[in-house]
Amino acid sequence: MPMFFSYRFLFFFIIVPLLISITLYRLDTFDPAHHPADSLISSTTSIPPLINDRFLTGAEFIGVGLLNNPEDIAYHEESGFIYTGCVDGWVKRVKVAESVNDSVVEDWVNTGGRPLGIAFGLHGEVIVADAYKGLLNISGDGKKTELLTEEADGVRFKLTDGVTVADNGVLYFTDASYKYSLHEFSFDILEGKPHGRLMSFDPNTKVTRVLLRDLYFANGVSMSPDQTHLVFCETPIRRCSKYYINGGRVELYIQGLPGYPDNIRYHGDGHYWIAMPSGVTTLWKLSMKYPFLRKITAMAAKYGYEPMFMENAGVLQVDLDGNPIAYYHDQALSHITTGVKIGNYLYCGSLLHSHIIRLDLMKYPALNKKL
Repeated sequence: MPMFFSYRFLFFFIIVPLLISITLYRLDTFDPAHHPADSLISSTTSIPPLINDRFLTGAEFIGVGLLNNPEDIAYHEESGFIYTGCVDGWVKRVKVAESVNDSVVEDWVNTGGRPLGIAFGLHGEVIVADAYKGLLNISGDGKKTELLTEEADGVRFKLTDGVTVADNGVLYFTDASYKYSLHEFSFDILEGKPHGRLMSFDPNTKVTRVLLRDLYFANGVSMSPDQTHLVFCETPIRRCSKYYINGGRVELYIQGLPGYPDNIRYHGDGHYWIAMPSGVTTLWKLSMKYPFLRKITAMAAKYGYEPMFMENAGVLQVDLDGNPIAYYHDQALSHITTGVKIGNYLYCGSLLHSHIIRLDLMKYPALNKKL
């Protein structure tokens, strides 16, 4: 009797579920691909000499409860306003004070979509890369919202993401995926195929051009200070590259990042700031290396399992040549999407939190860990 019970238990509770799982796996049409070999490299050259690995120790929180997932941050120096896009469709303005308790949050314009990247046009316009709407121009102090472009080469944007503006007024932006929309973005990363594009829009000619195709979740983009090239991020392969505007040459900027890059912002002191929503964990490394693990994760996600476990988020400071300078992160931090340096402070947006995070870089600097 005990042996009969053991065989029956083995059959119904182990063998049958295993056979069902194998069948479901083979029938599922989700087909992840191998990532480029160089994207799996863990490079020590991307780790800077200066590190603050206790980001949350000195962090302050701005607009608690009033900013619903403020993804990107753009600072308008003349007015002193911070502009940020929230998951509820609002582009909000924040007047920041020395004390975070004195900061004022204003509901400015609701796009009716999901504003992600934010930049300023030549005449004070606010340019918004809206994940669902496309590229928007908000002018007249918020009174007019105009759709600039929503497709290129006959392919509609599925996930308009980052945007930057050149001194001649041309807008450069990314469509992270032409296949998956924002609420499906995890499937794009898990599939491991290049659905992203880098594009330009000329406000004078109204022409949208595709500059680069076949990018791996094209994310943040920033104009170089000399206006000769762009630096753009590809999230799942932990790489940032340069795109030279004259000639279209592509050159590696930095790879093997300690996390998965989101937005990249240039600061006027010769540095870029690269935000990373998650560090590289063992689970992430295995998933990126083995497509079958990503397929299993995607199958679980279809039944409500959250596939994108994130931890150890942070912001990496990098010089113009792609050399890492300082890294601000924390094991308990996640979903950091933007890092913007304003004065002595680093301001961070997020896909998870209901506030902007601020860190005083003078009080809580990155230090040489080798000392």
